[in-house]
Amino acid sequence: MGLLAVGVLQIPSLHKSAGTVPQLAKPGAESPEPVGAASALQPPVIPAPAVAAKEAPRPAPRQAAGPLADIDPRLAFGSKTAPVTIEIFSDFQCPACKSLYMATNRQLMDTYVSTGKVYLIHRDFPLAMHAHSRVAAQYARASAHIGKFEQVEQALFQNREKWEQTGDVDGTVAAGLTPAEINKVRALVKSGSLDAAIEKDIALGHAYKVNQTPTMIFHVKDQTYPYAGPVSYDILRQFLEQLLNQK
Repeated sequence: MGLLAVGVLQIPSLHKSAGTVPQLAKPGAESPEPVGAASALQPPVIPAPAVAAKEAPRPAPRQAAGPLADIDPRLAFGSKTAPVTIEIFSDFQCPACKSLYMATNRQLMDTYVSTGKVYLIHRDFPLAMHAHSRVAAQYARASAHIGKFEQVEQALFQNREKWEQTGDVDGTVAAGLTPAEINKVRALVKSGSLDAAIEKDIALGHAYKVNQTPTMIFHVKDQTYPYAGPVSYDILRQFLEQLLNQK
């Protein structure tokens, strides 16, 4: 798991109905990678309906079906009018991000995203501690421009250990694309035109007080629930069902 700054993402509740909100525990999860003098981490939980800390900017509250800002439709999946929106801040070189992708995201896509219950948004949050994660984000985003994001996302996570050692992000991506496709991807990466979009995602993550990857930000009605770290599909499913059943 990637970690930034100090401590785990804990966003205080600003609502009185805290006792009715489910807690998300994740036994057996990987330990985060510390950066600098990180404090001891508390077990991550999904807190009561929450917004970012008052000193930090955040997107304005939205209605249930209202869109969030700065969404690249090539990196968003499902129906915009789904009752629950999830933003996942991810780093392709992060082991815990791979764990979330392999163990949870596929089932989430099949059961909730494809059925119109969840709108899933990928957010790039490459950590400075990972030497190749920024390049991986560039290649993945470039692949999205030619309609190949899901294939490249899978290739990057499945082969993470290999390209982490070699730095060969280009070769990993090229293996799953045609020569014409990889040439388009390389041209986009080389142009530098994708960097601004990646920086916007990073800035949004900072606004949410994201300090480790993966971090999931759940939006339902006018409430926001942050969760830092990987989570099993079974636990996620229980939480989503409670969100979907909220009156």
